[in-house]
This record gives sequence, structure tokens and C-alpha cells, in this order.
Amino acid sequence: FVSLYSFIICIYFFVYVVLFFFFLIIIFFFIMFFFFFFQAEDGIRDAQESRGLGDVYKRQLRQCLGAQRRGFGNAAAGWATFLDLPPRSITMISDLTRKEITEVLATAADLKANPAKYANVMDRKTLIMLFQKPSLRTRVSFEVGMNQMGGSAINYPIDAGAPLGKKETIADTGKVLSRYCDAIMARLNDRKEIWELGEAASVPVINGLDDFAHPCQMLADMQTILEQRGTLEGLKMAFLGDIVNNVTYDLMRSACIMGFHINVSGPAGERYEVEQEVIDECNALASIPGAGSFYITHDPREAIAGADVVYCDSWMSYGIPDNELKIRKQTFMPYQVNDELMELTAPDSFFMNCLPAARGMEQTASVIDGPKSVVFDQAENRLHAQKALLVKLVK
Repeated sequence: FVSLYSFIICIYFFVYVVLFFFFLIIIFFFIMFFFFFFQAEDGIRDAQESRGLGDVYKRQLRQCLGAQRRGFGNAAAGWATFLDLPPRSITMISDLTRKEITEVLATAADLKANPAKYANVMDRKTLIMLFQKPSLRTRVSFEVGMNQMGGSAINYPIDAGAPLGKKETIADTGKVLSRYCDAIMARLNDRKEIWELGEAASVPVINGLDDFAHPCQMLADMQTILEQRGTLEGLKMAFLGDIVNNVTYDLMRSACIMGFHINVSGPAGERYEVEQEVIDECNALASIPGAGSFYITHDPREAIAGADVVYCDSWMSYGIPDNELKIRKQTFMPYQVNDELMELTAPDSFFMNCLPAARGMEQTASVIDGPKSVVFDQAENRLHAQKALLVKLVK
């Protein structure tokens, strides 16, 4: 009888212990459920602040851009993010939030000041670099950056002998490269190709330039401005020249995200107008409290008056046929940055060009080679900013 009683007591004790731990597990799951629910909701608001709304935002959300830290927008997706984090791809500067850009720029400054500290962060990591367009700064800065951080980079030209999306789909290329490498950098002609690559890859994809955005250049530009001014907020920038341009578009996005103002000035006419999709995105970005702003004008003097930063880019971007040089020079010459226009800027203003530059075209030699020019600081900072972006993305 005593033995039977003891056995029953033991059974009751065992059941109570099991139930106790079962309820603890249930409570834990409820806590995690609500944690990821609210984290995901914050993530969507964060994404709206950084990217704006509309088709661009929906596409980026489908790609799970930003999901690595923010979740998808519902609790179930939050759990999926917790269990299997998707890759983070950067196809335009608005794929990063204001907070994230600030963090990357802080890392870039630290990398520049203390390179030895990051000497092994990319140990046994490989970056594949796809080039459909020619490159100097992008190719060299990424390859040197990976080497300096203990990793390696492979240059893979996309040309007639190895076309992208011909012998196999772009999606298949992304999936295959994801099995070999830790990150993909692609410098392509068409925005849709970089989007497709980013959707298919299971490793981070970085846009090294396309016809719609140039996020790596933006990070280098903002690092350069911070070195010169100490802050981005409240800054007034003027961009003159060809405004149907990947750099122009991402500068507009950057201004709205980071809290500064940009005047964009170029010729009138259907061929020379900023795409409506970019305007819509930037309007949405600018509607967020604390955001920056943009203004489009055909008057270069209005655009440049009082500017803290003056920026221009090539009038003959990659892909523009040489036979258009004469007509484009005539069209854009009123927007050439020269000494007369620079006199209208703020006393401590400085001049930027993402390079390559053509003296006598988008700017005069006296401007780009003058004391206000910081173009080679810009070029150097491609190295540091891209290293910082790799540190953020590659795990």
C-alpha cells in the first residue's frame, strides 16, 4: 500500500512538473509572438519612412529588403524572420533607413580612421562583382576593400561572351552565385535586372550602379559631406545638369531621408525631366516628420543660390551614344558649373562630382581643380563607405 501510494505521488509530481514547464513554454511563445508582432509593425513604419509608398515600396517589401532587422509586417512573418533571416539587398539608397545610413556612415568613419581594427572581418568571405558597365572606382574600391578586410573579390565581366539573362535566367544566376559567394555586387544597365537578381539571391546583393540608382556613391558622398560640415541636417545642395540620372535620383532620395534640401536643375523637355516614379517616391519620403525636401527648377541660378554643396555629373553617361555629344553639349551648357555660378553659393560651399569628369563640360577646370573641390575625397570615400556597407550586410 505504501509503495502504491508513493508511486501515485510520484506520478502526480511528474505530471505537475510537465504541466509547469508546458505552461512556461506557452508563455514564452506568447511573449515572443507579441514581440515579433510589434517589431514587425515598427519595421513597416520604418520602411515607410525610409522608402516611401507605392509600387517601389511594395516591390521592396516583397524582396524582404530590411527584413533582417525589421520583420515583414505580421507576427507569422516575424517568426519566419527569427528562424531564417533572409538576405539584405541594397538596390537604391532608400533601401536603408535614416538610422541605418547613420550607422553605416559611423562605421565608415571608424574604418577610415582605424583600418587595422577591421583587418579580419571578411576572413574567408568572397564577393562576386558583376560588371555590365565599365568601372574604375567601383571595381577597384570593392576589390581593395575586401582584400583589406581579409576577404577576396572576383571580377566577372558581363559581355557578349557571358551575357546576363541569355543562356540562363537572371534568377538562376543569382541562385548559383549564392551557393559560391557571400555577397554579390552588380553594376548593370537595367534596374529590372538588379531587382530580379536581388529577389532570387540568398546572399546580399549590392547595386554598384544601374539606370535608376547609385547607393554606393550616396554613402561616399554623405561621408564626404560629414567630413566637411559635420552634419547633413539642414544642408542645402544644388545639382545642375543632366537630371535624368541615377545619381540625381539617389541624391533626391538621400536628401528626403537624411533631412537636407536639394535643388535639382536641368533643361526642360520630355527627355530631360525627372521620372514621375522618383518624384512620387521622394514626395512620400519627404512627408515623414523630420524629412528633407527637393525642388526641381529649370533655372540654374535659382537652384545654386545660397547652396552649401554644388554637385554635377557627366553629360555623357554610360550608354549615351557619342553622336549625341554635340546636341547634349548645346542643351546642357547653361547648366555648366563655372566660377560665375559658384559666386552665388554660400561662402563656405564646396563642389562635388562623382567622377569621371570632363573639364569644359559639366564643370570648368577652374571649379573642379579649385580650392572648393572635394572630388578626390569623394572618390576615396567610396572605399571606406563600401567597406562599411559590406560589414553591415555580410554575416
